[in-house]
Amino acid sequence: MGVVRRDADRLRPGRGAGGRALRTHPDLPAPAARRAGGHREGGPPVSVRGLAGAVLLVTVACDRLPGRPRPEDRPTRPSQVKDFATLYDHNCAGCHGTERRPGAAVALADPVYLALADDATIRRATAVGVPGTAMPAFARRAGGALTDEQVDVVVHGMRARWARAAALGGTAPPPYAATPGDAGRGAAAYATYCASCHGPSGTGGKPAGSIVDRSYLELVSDQGLRTAVLVGRPALGMPGWRGDGKGPAMTAGDVADVVAWLIAHRPQVTGRPHPSRDDHDG
Repeated sequence: MGVVRRDADRLRPGRGAGGRALRTHPDLPAPAARRAGGHREGGPPVSVRGLAGAVLLVTVACDRLPGRPRPEDRPTRPSQVKDFATLYDHNCAGCHGTERRPGAAVALADPVYLALADDATIRRATAVGVPGTAMPAFARRAGGALTDEQVDVVVHGMRARWARAAALGGTAPPPYAATPGDAGRGAAAYATYCASCHGPSGTGGKPAGSIVDRSYLELVSDQGLRTAVLVGRPALGMPGWRGDGKGPAMTAGDVADVVAWLIAHRPQVTGRPHPSRDDHDG
């Protein structure tokens, strides 16, 4: 065993015969000195350093391959879109129209509508929709595609772009939401304020179409009817509660009664509840 230990000491790396440490020859460069049996300097072997360099080169080169999009050219995730115009065009304009093109539903770009409906009302309708109508939910938590932040972008964007401080012209409007009035009185109010365009029975006249159409009444909530009476459809020539300026404006009672008269024309389908006055639409 003693012989084995002595031989092992003699054969340790960096040592010569008899276990004496080898010194680097002063006239040899470091690699040559190592090949000559000199003391190994610290650091990884040459092959490991070369492999690390090759991996780094490949990693950098792969990010610059032909056809690979640059970071700024890569598509934005739908949940990361924060531009109001993009969100409105993709989610709202199809039904509510734009500043230049009216839609099938109430115009959200109408300053009068924005003066009557507060942010909470618009946000609720946008987020969870209006059950029983064609207005779907847009918030993710209600089954839609928009984040809560995107819903806020839509609400604030509409007000920032289209709201006007003088939209009501100094007049005090009826409340945006209220209980429907009396259908009997509503018939008289309708004859005074609406029949000249929509016909004596509401089935349509020369200037405007039917407002007692079964399909229309089944797709609109009670609040939707009230919103239409209050705001009108300016792009289609329909005035709101203030009228066309040739006669008196509708009172809060007139508005509630006309809404009740319209609701009375809605067909009742057994087992199918219609949206109530508590369902606020946008």
